Amino acid sequence: MATENQQNQQIPQEDIGHLIQIRRDKLKALQDAGRDPFEIVKFDQRQHSSDVRDRFDALEIALPTDAEGKTIHPAWEDIPEEKRISLAGRLMSKRVMGKASFCHVQDLEGRIQCYVTRDELGEDEYAAFKKMDIGDIVGVLGYAFRTKTGEISVHVKELTLLSKSLQPLPEKFHGLTDTEIRYRQRYVDLIMNADVRETFRKRSRILQEIRSFLSERGFMEVETPILVSNPGGAAARPFATHYNALDEDVKLRISLELYLKRLIVGGLERVYEIGRVFRNEGVDTRHNPEFTLMELYQAYTDYQGMMELTESMFRYLAQTVLGSTTFSYQEIELDFGKPFARMTMNECVKKYAGVDFDTVSTDEEAKALAREHHVAFEDRHKKGDIINLFFEEFCEKELIQPTFIMDHPIEISPLTKKKPGCPGKVERFELFINTWEMCNAYSELNDPIDQRERFAAQEAAAAAGDEEAEHTDEDFLNALSVGMPPTGGIGYGIDRLVMLLTNASSIRDVLLFPTLKSVPNQ
Repeated sequence: MATENQQNQQIPQEDIGHLIQIRRDKLKALQDAGRDPFEIVKFDQRQHSSDVRDRFDALEIALPTDAEGKTIHPAWEDIPEEKRISLAGRLMSKRVMGKASFCHVQDLEGRIQCYVTRDELGEDEYAAFKKMDIGDIVGVLGYAFRTKTGEISVHVKELTLLSKSLQPLPEKFHGLTDTEIRYRQRYVDLIMNADVRETFRKRSRILQEIRSFLSERGFMEVETPILVSNPGGAAARPFATHYNALDEDVKLRISLELYLKRLIVGGLERVYEIGRVFRNEGVDTRHNPEFTLMELYQAYTDYQGMMELTESMFRYLAQTVLGSTTFSYQEIELDFGKPFARMTMNECVKKYAGVDFDTVSTDEEAKALAREHHVAFEDRHKKGDIINLFFEEFCEKELIQPTFIMDHPIEISPLTKKKPGCPGKVERFELFINTWEMCNAYSELNDPIDQRERFAAQEAAAAAGDEEAEHTDEDFLNALSVGMPPTGGIGYGIDRLVMLLTNASSIRDVLLFPTLKSVPNQ
């Protein structure tokens, strides 16, 4: 666990220890007095801070005055039920001014100012309030009013300590800025940084809208196994574990594909899953070993149908989540309102690398071109692999606005239907935005004989040293033999999509708990 000195960079370590001890002493005093906050089991939270602000006109009550012009504050029972405020949250600031104090309470929706007085709470309760610490969780009963400066606030009738914070929050003027600690202690990050809370609320909204969009199109959400004997559906190294009950080695899934296709065989014509997948790979600003993938499969359509669905869904998400189909990501303006560009992979390589692979007929010619253009390759690579290497080297960095790259080489697409009349190519596309691959889609291969041959080629690649090659899945081949209709399928990296729509520069900023190297004694 990160040290308190790291959390509170402006406070010496010896002072941190002293502050923690003071808080523990306060808790002990409360417990000795029979007021242990941890024994409280619930609080009737009826509003959030935003409700008070948004509905202030309806919640405000007219306050009478006495003969001397002083405001008469109503008793709790005299406040109309519909105007009573009952909210809860974390104490984030406190300004004590003798018989009256101001504090700010933070909940899910933000912060709101509360006005606390000795006259309302009574001598003992007001003294207890003054002993509360920043970070304590409180329940507030009162009514809405506006201060002389115009700030919407809550006039507190009753204040209850619901949970004692024993750990000081980061120093208020500097906040929690250390990136490593923010990721390791996301719970503190969420407390201190409103923009972080908004990112994850927006992530939740994005997932809700995806489900809404797909539901309108007749898709069924399903769940498939995470622990599998043969992970397939992607080129990636899996994590391995052991299933004690069966005394069997298993892997964590790297994709959702093969089980979802089994469901298409079973007659569930439109299915999707949003779930975690696990790939034993590196970590950078766009990759995390465990991440959220969505895959969907639709019977009786092809990759053209998947293009239409994808373009429509991305446009819908931008409009509903951001309010516009044009938005900025890291100072780059992206336009989801215009029709997405479309290019074949060979056309893209020709445009940006100046090489026309449609005129190349052999693997050796392709390798010669790779040497000429200083593109590194391995001896086992074939023409299709070389084309993909050219694309990665020269093209990806040029694809800023939404662009569908289509008709990939068969060598890198073992689960995809061949493109009629185009030897060596398959009906596949990837969508690129801001140079990132956002999704990968196929006209799904449903010929079990062809699929077995593709698996055999993958087995040969594995034998030649390709650790990411797929292995033959006999049950999946059996499912195809039962018969799978023509099908379009696609996989989306949800985290990258969230990055785009929240203007996040790193995948870690859109994962509540990103993968980090363990810290000793944490």
